[in-house]
Amino acid sequence: MNTFTKEVMSVGEMACGTKLTVPVFSFKVAEEQKTGPDVYIQANMHGAEVQGNAVIFQLLELLPHCQLNANITLVPYANPLGNSHKSGEYTLGRFDPITGENWNRMYHFDQSIIEPFVKQYIDASDDEIEAKFAQLLTNEIEAKLAPSVWGLSTGQRIAYQLQRLAHKADIVLDLHTGPISSKHLYCSEYSQASAKYFNIEHTLLIPNGFGGAMDEAIFCPWWYLQEAFADSGREFTMGQGIFDKEAYTVELGSQEQIDLDVAKGDAKDLLTYLQYKGVIGGAEYQPKEMTRYACHLKDYKTFYAPMGGMVDYLAGFGKPIAAGEPLARILRMDVYGDSRLGKDDENTTKALHYVSLEEVAIPILHFASANVTQGSELYKVFTNYFEI
Repeated sequence: MNTFTKEVMSVGEMACGTKLTVPVFSFKVAEEQKTGPDVYIQANMHGAEVQGNAVIFQLLELLPHCQLNANITLVPYANPLGNSHKSGEYTLGRFDPITGENWNRMYHFDQSIIEPFVKQYIDASDDEIEAKFAQLLTNEIEAKLAPSVWGLSTGQRIAYQLQRLAHKADIVLDLHTGPISSKHLYCSEYSQASAKYFNIEHTLLIPNGFGGAMDEAIFCPWWYLQEAFADSGREFTMGQGIFDKEAYTVELGSQEQIDLDVAKGDAKDLLTYLQYKGVIGGAEYQPKEMTRYACHLKDYKTFYAPMGGMVDYLAGFGKPIAAGEPLARILRMDVYGDSRLGKDDENTTKALHYVSLEEVAIPILHFASANVTQGSELYKVFTNYFEI
């Protein structure tokens, strides 16, 4: 028997005392029916990245019709402060306006807990190790959230409460978008084999190291634990009977817009992965036939605007672009007519500047505005990519 619940979690307070709240939806299965890994899905940690909320809505519509083998928790509007951070008609919401820190870089992991834990449990059973370490991670977050004379920043308070929910799961999906972007997936290097089950054509393989993001906060502790046990002479392999933890950042396209029809397809694509992992039963959701490209994070390159101006973005997303093929052209009306020669071709040459790369690449996203200063992040591209 499955149960569905909705709770409202308070994650902070405004200056006037109004509570900052987040909805938390949960599907729970009876313990005797549970055969798959538990799942946590959140969306909208960055204010402008709203498509994930539509995907969670569609998941809430689809999941009651699925055979559930595990518990699933879904959290839209994960950052109510970022979601409300507007300037004119635009949502800013990527950085804490007080500290300037990225909202998705405030999660917690203290690597110093690993070595003492391994020494204490070097001879324990696999099940005990997994249960005790999961409890340790939760205890760490509880300690962070406990009343303290020093307190917590706004971003930390939000992040730690979300992380407390995420640590209860074996699979974590953090839904984001880019500025103007194709769909792509941030995937740990050790879980590359799972990437094809998301039905996303482009995968970024990230090192198994912690940088403060939600996905890293979930899988990195287990990766480091595995390595520490190996150094002590006890071998585990992530995902094979123990430490079966996976976490991903799923980039769903462009910010500041939702499309409920597209979101339904995105939800079904996520269910393809969850079916593969045994979270839901049946065979309704299958991987699509597509060419899937990947690159390592070190080969995910940013092209910065060589000059200020108005940008006409030429390169489409997702397909390789040849070396020398224009990425964009930059319009500089301030220099039009400076030659005073009256020659249209020379005036045009001065005013229009084509920019390109010197190597083959796959454009993944570009800056949201056509109005750029010199040094603006113009495009992000895959280089040294390969098929998976």
